[in-house]
Amino acid sequence: MSDEKKVIVYSTTNCPWCHKAKDFLKEQKIAFEDINVENDEKGREAMIEKSGQMGVPVINAKGTIIVGFDEPKIRTALGI
Repeated sequence: MSDEKKVIVYSTTNCPWCHKAKDFLKEQKIAFEDINVENDEKGREAMIEKSGQMGVPVINAKGTIIVGFDEPKIRTALGI
């Protein structure tokens, strides 16, 4: 499945905003791939390439890159 069709959350283990973002997606019954950039070097490189950021979370919502947990932007990107 291409990045334009799915949701990817780039996160770290102890990031509270990452947990909020993932909990929100679960509550909305949105399937997503969680890439922990602490130990996934390729995932970290992809996150930085897509967002220009090193902070987490970075959410790829069907091709729209959202830095941080921004619920209105996530809702808009996913049409919910």
